[in-house]
Amino acid sequence: MSKEVPQSPQEVIDTHPMRGWQIAAVVVTILLNALDGFDVLSISFAAPGIANEWGLKRDALGWVLSMELIGMAAGSILLGGAADRYGRRPTILACLMAMTLGMYMVSGTSSITELSIWRVITGLGIGGMLAAINAVVAEFSSRKWRNVSLSLMVIGYPLGAVGGGLVARQLLEGGDWRSIFVFGAAATAAFIPLVLIFIPESPAFLAEKRSPNALQRINQTFMRFGLPTVSAFPTVSSTKNSGSVLDIFRPSLIRTTSLVTFAYFTHVSCYYFFMKWIPKIVVDLGFEASSAADILIWAMLGGATGGATYGVLTHWFGIKPVTIAALLGSFVMVSLFGRTAPDLQMLALVAGITGFFINGAAVAFYVILARAFPVHVRASGTGFGIGTGRAGAVAGPALAGILFAGGTPLATVMMLMATGSLLAAVAIYFLRLAKEEGPETDGHLHA
Repeated sequence: MSKEVPQSPQEVIDTHPMRGWQIAAVVVTILLNALDGFDVLSISFAAPGIANEWGLKRDALGWVLSMELIGMAAGSILLGGAADRYGRRPTILACLMAMTLGMYMVSGTSSITELSIWRVITGLGIGGMLAAINAVVAEFSSRKWRNVSLSLMVIGYPLGAVGGGLVARQLLEGGDWRSIFVFGAAATAAFIPLVLIFIPESPAFLAEKRSPNALQRINQTFMRFGLPTVSAFPTVSSTKNSGSVLDIFRPSLIRTTSLVTFAYFTHVSCYYFFMKWIPKIVVDLGFEASSAADILIWAMLGGATGGATYGVLTHWFGIKPVTIAALLGSFVMVSLFGRTAPDLQMLALVAGITGFFINGAAVAFYVILARAFPVHVRASGTGFGIGTGRAGAVAGPALAGILFAGGTPLATVMMLMATGSLLAAVAIYFLRLAKEEGPETDGHLHA
């Protein structure tokens, strides 16, 4: 008679309903991503005031808007690896401290160089945070609710931008762009105790590392979550134990890594161009900075709706077709925005629909990244995809600034930048997705 193999901690989470403390942990990750949304787009709300105070031309402003994205790229790659080595929880806490410092110091800057340095530091924290919380949501959610949980986590980003935008609008009416960053620093610091209270270390990570007290810590978390405890770890083959973060470049994953990274690179170049330049474009059309913030808020509201809709539609139609449809919608709507009449109501409508598609597609990449990689390289794989792709986020606003400075018409710039989403749709078309097979191969993707 064969001996019964114990369930792995991830199998326990996969196969049991989600309960109070478990749901609370996922909710905190949604709020953390909302915080990221405000922190990233705070510079967009402040951009008109910064340009006026220091007399920046459009090409210089494009680089300023990209500074934290450079930090995000480095943070996603470097700190994503830290989350796989040292744990999800300590990485999140370290990222929050870096973000708090960066946001606060921006409020006291006296030069573009200082501002840029502190935005890079803020970006380091944001990038590492994104990789870590993506892994946390995937590992804390049951198989039934994993796609929905990941989608909700991602739409926290535009919701945070909307909430922050409403605050920023009030602050901008007083004419003080620096106060936006003071508010951001305070909000970021407030999340440190929330993480300490609500987010324990990931049981899947502890099971992977198997430190002397790992089983005890896992069972403490399971008792808190209302899940059955485990008495032992399943036997793991020596091949699996010898895995490393470089596995994302091995034959079994390299094509998936390459295709997803390329697609993310091209889409976020479009995404961040649109989100970063909206306030400045609207101001240049002759409207007030507060009105420009309203247009960005509408784009974020559309983005939140698109992200939530994506999570629902994947249950009916699957990840791949819904992702391609969102990317094609993004291409069409970004192009259309450049040809919209200078009317606030019409601009708000088009921005909202654009946000629906452009953020729906962004949600897709986080779902794909979280499910493409096994536990021991989940944060590293996510971090590499996000971090390398962030080069597109840096390039998008900067390239648009160069095009604008060279006299390229708005409609042409919008069309050129929109092709990023079109190229991403082509890459996703060539990505083959495996069906869900079980806890260890839960929806893994193959190219």
